[in-house]
Amino acid sequence: MRTRIFAVLGICAAVASAQPPSSFQDFSTKAMISISDAGFALEHVRVIDGTGAAARADQAVIVERGSIVYVGPEAQAAIPEGMKRIDGTGETVFPGLVGLHDHLYYSASISTERADGFGSGPGFYVTELPYTAPRLYLASGVTSMRTTGSVEPYTDLRIAAQINSGAMPGPKMDVSAPYLEGAPTQFAQMHSLKDADEARRMVDFWSSEGMTSFKAYMDISRDELGAAIAEAHAQHHKLTGHLCSVTWPEAIALGIDDLEHGPIFTDTEFSTTKKPDACPTDGERSWMSRSITDPAVQALIHSLIEHHVAVTSTLPVFEAMVPGRPPLTRRFTDALAPAALTSYLTLRAAIPQNSPMTALFRKEMDFELAFARAGGLLLAGPDPTGNGGVLPGFGDQREVELLVEAGFSPVEAISIATRNGAVYEGRMGHVGTIAAGKDADLVLVKGDPSLHIEDIEKIVTVFKDGVGYDPARLLESVRGQVGIW
Repeated sequence: MRTRIFAVLGICAAVASAQPPSSFQDFSTKAMISISDAGFALEHVRVIDGTGAAARADQAVIVERGSIVYVGPEAQAAIPEGMKRIDGTGETVFPGLVGLHDHLYYSASISTERADGFGSGPGFYVTELPYTAPRLYLASGVTSMRTTGSVEPYTDLRIAAQINSGAMPGPKMDVSAPYLEGAPTQFAQMHSLKDADEARRMVDFWSSEGMTSFKAYMDISRDELGAAIAEAHAQHHKLTGHLCSVTWPEAIALGIDDLEHGPIFTDTEFSTTKKPDACPTDGERSWMSRSITDPAVQALIHSLIEHHVAVTSTLPVFEAMVPGRPPLTRRFTDALAPAALTSYLTLRAAIPQNSPMTALFRKEMDFELAFARAGGLLLAGPDPTGNGGVLPGFGDQREVELLVEAGFSPVEAISIATRNGAVYEGRMGHVGTIAAGKDADLVLVKGDPSLHIEDIEKIVTVFKDGVGYDPARLLESVRGQVGIW
């Protein structure tokens, strides 16, 4: 057996050595960088600064040693002699996106698992994407992200460390611990908590391992959630939740910091089958007869705001379950591994045209608009899971586009996806808006997203800490591999 293995390896080595060097592409971090100058100036560029203010034309942004030192009218810019100048005529710059529901995994084989009823394995299984996900996020303008639940915690920590060291391209990361899930869980890669004491110990342990945020999941009990929140706060971390067994009002009372996905699909307070600490059977159907002006819904909005609880919008993952949506793009199909693409297309074709998701999706949009208009902190993230219709990075851009469809102006939507994330993360001094003294985390695009929000996809360069990355090169490095690794 050893002889056969070595023989095969020898053949592989001979074939590899026979290939001309030009057949190999350099996809190292260095090869992804298009601008590495210590200082540069973007000239004659349109600026969307992330505050929600109107776009400003003919501006200059000067960057030195990874920080913004000037942003203002081109005519008043004192650009140092010899500094690299980049002509931004016809282009727009906005802050790097801050993704608050950005996983490092993907549901690559969900159609096969669903067809089997998730019965022949240990439960629903997702694929970690340690190579392709960070590159997709960065190529799409995501310069900061929260992983929002981990299935391979040590892999996630290693990814963050590699990115921080410069060994890998990718965003700055707030790495979330493994899910805090109750029993019984349907997911193969999640642990089921036994009691509140174990929830407390789990938060303490993963905090000591380097995790910086926590996420509760659908079957957690009130006692377990309360213990986890208390320990996370004692460790100076925040805790969010994708809930079901615990209602939103119960979680608010326990001191949760953030609630994922919006209430239409996760708040079970109106369920007629709800039992304490149990996920009901009617789920989102309990919201079908509720209007956003309903006094009970308005009371929920006011309670969220009064208790400073953020809500993370994840519209793309729900759009993928609406018949005929989202648009199927070439970049999406090019990125996916063939089996992962087949899985998604299989499930997309199975969505009935009369699905209630059309109305529920619109109602979720209406809630998010009302919540933000009332003064709530709305965050943005795509949740690249579900039926496979959402990819890392591409989904973050789609989230901004869907916020505009929901009723926000383009500059408001960009502010939600940049400034609001920085506010929640406590990083407003560094990222989230374009201002002197902040990190040079910038996205340069062709066109004017303040008029045409789809222009956020036309990325020319993504700057992280003043280093410019080539989005086309990053995307080429993952072509046909998303869903594999």
